[in-house]
Amino acid sequence: MDPNSICRKTKRLVGKQAELCQTQPEIVHEVAKGAKLGVRECQYQFRFRRWNCTSQNKYFGKILQQDIRETAFVYAITAAGVTHAVTQACSMGELLQCGCEATRSRAPPRPASSTTTSGEGVKWEWGGCGDDVEFGYEKSKQFMDAKRKKGKSDIRTLIDLHNNEAGRLAVRNYMRTECKCHGLSGSCTLRTCWKKMPHFREVGDRLLERFNGASKVMGGNDGKTLIPVGQNIKPPDKQDLIYSAESPDFCSPNRKTGSLGTRGRMCNSTAMDVSGCDLLCCERGYRDETVVFEENCLCRFHWCCVVQCKKCSVRKELSLCH
Repeated sequence: MDPNSICRKTKRLVGKQAELCQTQPEIVHEVAKGAKLGVRECQYQFRFRRWNCTSQNKYFGKILQQDIRETAFVYAITAAGVTHAVTQACSMGELLQCGCEATRSRAPPRPASSTTTSGEGVKWEWGGCGDDVEFGYEKSKQFMDAKRKKGKSDIRTLIDLHNNEAGRLAVRNYMRTECKCHGLSGSCTLRTCWKKMPHFREVGDRLLERFNGASKVMGGNDGKTLIPVGQNIKPPDKQDLIYSAESPDFCSPNRKTGSLGTRGRMCNSTAMDVSGCDLLCCERGYRDETVVFEENCLCRFHWCCVVQCKKCSVRKELSLCH
């Protein structure tokens, strides 16, 4: 995820990745930021699950070598993170290759998309600085798909390319329209509208739903198609996540599968979902423990411009897996 370490391997990189490293290192910097954004979101979404998206290199690498649901999510959220970060950098003016979205050829926004009340006869136009998600989409595609060439016929390549695309579409397909009213005394005689990306937490939430409903697939006889496993299962669409192998249970440490186990993990003793102690601790039981820690409190703003806080001791009851 470090742009310098990525490009140090340029001799081993091929095609678009090597080209970006050599000619557009600032893009690679945003790619690295996007990958980190994706992993942080993965850790948030999986914080209460047996596998919590740990980023320890040895274990994380083992996860990526498998064709399981968790790998599908990692690929999708990373491709989404790269799309988001590159697009954001364009809008912030941090990249010379791009800027705000071109809106000349776009149809005007629908009145219903306005964030304010407007009457009939309101004039509107595209303006502001819309997010150029197409540029971010293309750069994510160039970098993330470079090692997985479509010409190959192995199932792993087809699955990775599919999940990468699902991640990018979770950003591109959910652009929202924001508008601002102009006029005297708060009237809305003219609206200026622009396109904005969804917040990345929304992207993570959406991809977690796709993870929960991910489709198991197998390769077709032609080596170029993926077939859903099971009867009466609809073929996955472009936004669905797919996998070909069942996940390990992640209950016990296992270097081969990338599992750290759940011993010592914090759980919720009253919850019945995946965060509950029964499921998270794999029915090994748990212990209650009182922890005392310090946190900032009674913070005050002092002119100008310092925030000063006191330290308060806080006692917290935790449930930890055996």
